[in-house]
Amino acid sequence: MNIATVAARRPPRSGTGLHRRAAVIGSGFGGLAAAIRLQSMGFETVCYEAHDQPGGRAAVYEDGGYIFDAGPTVITAPHCLEELFELSGRRMADYVRLLPVTPLYRLQWNDGVSFDYVADEAGLIEQVRRVNPADVEGYRRFADYSRQVFAKGYQELGAVPFLHFTDMLRAAPQLARLRADRSVYATVSRFVKDEHLREAFSFHPLLVGGNPMETSSIYTLIHWIERKWGVFFPEGGTGALVRGLVRLFQDLGGTLRLAAPVDRVTLEAAGDATRHVVHAAGGPPEAFDAVVSNADVHHTYAKLYRGVAAAGRRQRRLERMAWSMSLFVLYFGTNRRYPNLAHHTILFAPRFQGLLRDIFHGHHLPADFSLYLHAPTITDPSMAPAGGESFYVLSPVPHLGNAAIDWEAVATGYGDAILESLEQHLPGLREAIVTRRHCTPADFAGRFNAHLGSAFSVAPTLTQSAYFRPHNRDPDIPGLYLVGAGTHPGAGVPGVVNSAKATCDTIAADFHVVAS
Repeated sequence: MNIATVAARRPPRSGTGLHRRAAVIGSGFGGLAAAIRLQSMGFETVCYEAHDQPGGRAAVYEDGGYIFDAGPTVITAPHCLEELFELSGRRMADYVRLLPVTPLYRLQWNDGVSFDYVADEAGLIEQVRRVNPADVEGYRRFADYSRQVFAKGYQELGAVPFLHFTDMLRAAPQLARLRADRSVYATVSRFVKDEHLREAFSFHPLLVGGNPMETSSIYTLIHWIERKWGVFFPEGGTGALVRGLVRLFQDLGGTLRLAAPVDRVTLEAAGDATRHVVHAAGGPPEAFDAVVSNADVHHTYAKLYRGVAAAGRRQRRLERMAWSMSLFVLYFGTNRRYPNLAHHTILFAPRFQGLLRDIFHGHHLPADFSLYLHAPTITDPSMAPAGGESFYVLSPVPHLGNAAIDWEAVATGYGDAILESLEQHLPGLREAIVTRRHCTPADFAGRFNAHLGSAFSVAPTLTQSAYFRPHNRDPDIPGLYLVGAGTHPGAGVPGVVNSAKATCDTIAADFHVVAS
């Protein structure tokens, strides 16, 4: 059968009487959210996971009683998770418990300035006043701006697929009024003048792979998301949230196949429709009416759908796009506790703009670093043995396409330098470490098939957002859909979970079924 002919066919409709089957490739948060929604919509859903545990980048590893969440640890907008359980009349609290985190973050600079980023307005304004009283009114104006962007960018458009250019045109006037063409940092700088506060209210794009100097001001909505709902941590770790979602999916009758990497998907004709045949390890090829890929978007087109002409064109377009930075992540456990820690700490380097330029556009590994330190035992002591702490610290670094770094050679020394820096805040740290491991850009590329070792997929710039991002439904391969960081709305737990909602609403329309 000619591949081009197959790709021109439409997905089957429910009116044909065919039994609907869907495959989800990848069990990250986006994949699990899509699998739950598809199963709730009446699809017989199979979720394929390449590794021996679910979660994708939200994996877990344990060593001697220390529990380390490998991936996302900042949980915001809990309602988008709760909705997955409510679809079938269940309660998230019966599957997993979310614990509030306060302060949301502790921000620290080398000159001794610190800032406890809290959700309540009075407390946050007091923190602003401590740093620079003259910026209090400017912060109030920024917060109001962030609220307006939240209303448009998150509540109205966050789970709406931008499948047609007209969708973008309808949103354009409001986005223009909000000056989406300005960067986050430039926008924040219009409201507050102190450099510490400018950095405090513009670092958020880094949590979704964006450069604050280049990412659209639409991403200031993250500030209001956190103001409105706070930040949470699942009791038992992010892995406990993954396990809760898996249990929900299986309670609904879904099938999860672990250690089942998908080699490729081929297309075949089925009457006037296209069937997707999934070739995965550990079992025979299986045919599906729809495939939802939670795999890296470049991997989806370059590897999974290799040989399909439309996939080749999409691959080439993706390779011309800008990709997010990568990460160096160091996991370590200590045999002692540390007083006065926050759950989430951001440690700013003396350089801000220059370091960002080196991370996103440089060709070498910078000698300095800004760090995010995650200390889950502050909220949930069960993450480490009694008397100990479990940590991870991550440093944003260039992706493999920008900097040809031999990570196997430099990783241990780079980790040592980070630990030495952390001893300013955690005295005696290196002597207290009893377990340690790291993850580099090469690991993102090798373990997660991440293009260029990018940690967050396609960079969230204005010209790579909404309609200009890879679409939730492929326009040329009927029955292929995307979820996760590489499609609309983007990275972050709320982003990928909302991508599943946008995608499954599209599937419901295509197959004439009720959306979940």
